[in-house]
Amino acid sequence: MHPVESFAIDIEPSEVDELRDRLRQTRWPDEVEAAAWDYGTSLPYLRELIAYWAESFDWFARQEELNRWSHYRARLDGLAIHFVHERGKGPAPLPIVLTHGWPSTFVELLELASRLSDPAAYGADPADAFDVVVPSLPGYGFSSPPRFRGPARTATCWRELMTDVLGYERFGAHGGDIGAGVSSRLAFDFPESLIGIHVTATWDAYRGEGAEPPTPEEQAYLDALDDWEEREGAYSAIQGTKPQTLGYGLNDSPAGLAAWIVEKWRSWGDTGGEVESRFSKDDLLTTISIYWHTQTITPSVRAYYESQHAHRRLRADDRITVPTAVAQFPNECVPESHPPRSWVERTYSDLRSFRRFPRGGHFAAKEEPDLVAEDIRAFFRELRR
Repeated sequence: MHPVESFAIDIEPSEVDELRDRLRQTRWPDEVEAAAWDYGTSLPYLRELIAYWAESFDWFARQEELNRWSHYRARLDGLAIHFVHERGKGPAPLPIVLTHGWPSTFVELLELASRLSDPAAYGADPADAFDVVVPSLPGYGFSSPPRFRGPARTATCWRELMTDVLGYERFGAHGGDIGAGVSSRLAFDFPESLIGIHVTATWDAYRGEGAEPPTPEEQAYLDALDDWEEREGAYSAIQGTKPQTLGYGLNDSPAGLAAWIVEKWRSWGDTGGEVESRFSKDDLLTTISIYWHTQTITPSVRAYYESQHAHRRLRADDRITVPTAVAQFPNECVPESHPPRSWVERTYSDLRSFRRFPRGGHFAAKEEPDLVAEDIRAFFRELRR
């Protein structure tokens, strides 16, 4: 049995007051003249963001807005897993689980969830409606953190949530970043339960002994990936090796936490260098505040260590056989260096859709919810029974 209980976000006013006091007492570092964002998060911008967080940001208004959704928690694999569950408005809603990544929360996916659960409200066909489930990853937001070594069995949790708790015999999955990995793992481990998966990132193809050598196009992608890791991969290196050391500072300093997160939203989103061209201060601070008030930044970065030290690599004959759609966005972490279709097909043997969109980035469900929703609707339309 997996008992489910209704859940509401309820941060104590004293916690918000304590946060504002900390923000007002931030001890600021210096900065190289005209540094902009070259060395990391811009000092002038962060000062502006922190001042807004301390004096103007209304957490309780955002909390009230978030609580309009249907929130629940369930015990899965010894963890309390938080999720939003929105029933579809249509003749035969198809169940789907949407999974976020890092440094994000379930909030990133709510605009997409609204479009999928109630397509008619956005001018689409009610026949394309979904029953939408949006969980918080273990150790993120309102889901409890794992207390044991080894990667969280997130795919197993999601399968139990969808089938044993919610009663969906078969379902679809969508995700980006870590959520794309979870969706792929679901399809690999539980193909009988998956109708199809829609992802904005893919598992890397097998590159061990006996693998076919990469084509020139594939090698160009691999070279670009290596170059990106050299230029932008420092966050992953520290989160994958010394996450606890990093966590002390991020869990204790709201300014430090904001600097760590906002730099990624700026550089990974399709912002053109102007973070607020895509994400308002309220958007950014809602996500950052959830990390702060739940004290989940440390377990969220610790997941990188567990993944890098315990992830089972694909074998030569491993394939994902579930119908798959891949949506690529031009600023999805590795700018203009997405894997070519041939590289994806080495792992995903039933690739039904492979689309490259003209705009959008790492947080595509937030940046371009209409594009993502329509692509998901189109892909699953042919898979509905």
